[in-house]
Amino acid sequence: MEKIMHRGIAASPGIVIGQALILSQEDFCIKKRKIQDDEVEHEVARFQEALNSTKMELIAIRDKVNSRLGSKHASIFEAYLLVLDDPMLVKETIDKVRKEKMNVEFIFSQTISKFVHVFTTMGDEYLRERGQDIQDLGKRVLHNLLGEKKQNLALLKSEVIVVANDLTPSDTVQMREEKILGFITNMGGKTSHTAIMAQSLGIPAIVGLKDITNKIQNNDEIILDGYEGIVIINPTKSVLEEYEKRNKKYTEIKKQLNKLKDLPAVTKDGREVRLVANIEIPDEVDLVLEYGAKGIGLFRTEFIFLNRTDLPSEEEQTRIYRNIAKKIAPYSIVLRTLDLGGDKLTDQLGTTIETNPFLGLRGIRLCLKYPDLFRAQLRAILQASTSGKLKIMYPMISTVEEVRKANHILEQVKEELKKEHIDFDADIEVGAMIETPSAALTADVIAREVDFLSIGTNDLIQYTIAVDRGNEKVAYLYEPLHPAILRQIKYVIEAGHREGKQVGMCGEMAGEPELTQILLGMGLDEFSMGSAAVPKIKKIIRESTMNQAKELVNKILEMPTVEAIKKFIKQNHTDEEE
Repeated sequence: MEKIMHRGIAASPGIVIGQALILSQEDFCIKKRKIQDDEVEHEVARFQEALNSTKMELIAIRDKVNSRLGSKHASIFEAYLLVLDDPMLVKETIDKVRKEKMNVEFIFSQTISKFVHVFTTMGDEYLRERGQDIQDLGKRVLHNLLGEKKQNLALLKSEVIVVANDLTPSDTVQMREEKILGFITNMGGKTSHTAIMAQSLGIPAIVGLKDITNKIQNNDEIILDGYEGIVIINPTKSVLEEYEKRNKKYTEIKKQLNKLKDLPAVTKDGREVRLVANIEIPDEVDLVLEYGAKGIGLFRTEFIFLNRTDLPSEEEQTRIYRNIAKKIAPYSIVLRTLDLGGDKLTDQLGTTIETNPFLGLRGIRLCLKYPDLFRAQLRAILQASTSGKLKIMYPMISTVEEVRKANHILEQVKEELKKEHIDFDADIEVGAMIETPSAALTADVIAREVDFLSIGTNDLIQYTIAVDRGNEKVAYLYEPLHPAILRQIKYVIEAGHREGKQVGMCGEMAGEPELTQILLGMGLDEFSMGSAAVPKIKKIIRESTMNQAKELVNKILEMPTVEAIKKFIKQNHTDEEE
């Protein structure tokens, strides 16, 4: 009997059809056992042996990831190795074994559970995902302590769609692309390393399906639609045929869109805009060029600071920025300065966990609080600016004073480099991200202090509507088409233009096809998005006219509700299926 599941989170695109393989959830049955005095050191030795075995496994996986996906993804496992050497984790376990005289697997399971709890209860989505990574690490150590072998996905003999409560990065990387058609999980989000790796490996995936493992059985036939986030169990013949047609259609559309790669993003009546890409890691530059983006509108430099216990040096940063500048040349790259919350840099900077990190020490606030950190990054960017067209962008601006303080530090750094006789681009452009309501409403004032503005819609929506998009109870309120959002975007674009400054957008809205004509009609100069979205957005722009787009905007801005706007867009969006 056919069953259609509710939508999950489309983590990696693609449509696949195949048999289900349920991965059993590893709920270890760990018994509490009292040990004698003469057993204590034996338990400690078992623990050390299990740690060493786990390290060897992780080193092998790290090397495999490095060869297949590059150093960025491999750094995840470097972080795992660092955790295994963490004095708190190791010493606390050994001390408790000696003090409480209990078997080491029981003590270790308590210790790792405490670590996991700290992370999974944090307000920040990224850190919650890291709690799942630590849980994976703990399971690996327990496997070795208990002498059990962990299921190895790389050893599968036939093609399957993996169904699991959750998958770890180490699970994902072991998937043979020819054997794992795709995967679906109860847990997970778009920011998880598992989702990122699935995209890098080209494996269609849906996450966040809550209880999918209770609704699917081994060998059930499944359709996984990674475009829409839909799972269909035991589909009828007609549904199978429909999805096979859809798959062919998507493949053909992709071929047609690829033909636009070298064509400009220009409307029928001659208005040209820039289509650029958002990236996290230098390895993505190849994809940027492959999809025809004309540069990088947002490079999230914080990736350099993650999954490590030390801070990257000025030299390391300079090398990274220089390499990416050369690779993307002759196009430009916008380097967003460090955009992390204080809770993400606890080890390196000694900051404390905040009750509400979204409203706390993050973005430019953190950089101004730690000027040495900020100076080192600015020095690195400036030194790399001789290798290509680099731009600087400040994140999380809420007042014009923050822009002025940041610019003051930038000028000081420039003077330092001059005195040291180090070359740099003296005319490097500086921009501000508009992602708070206070910045949006003072965009004209901020624009006078910078060379360009870029609208970060992800946070702008969250802060304007006062909705935590990570909270499933209120996630329905996170709505890009809210009239307040559309009005702010139009105001920011007009304010920037009045000051003679270009205005771009680097939030998710820039890559949404149904919003392209609206943003075009508002006068947006630059759309920055995930690389894969570039061809589709370019097609819409090339088939549009500015008069049509402006008329659309004028009508939409008069509408009082999201529902009315959506209905109107659906009626007028002739390219919806493409």
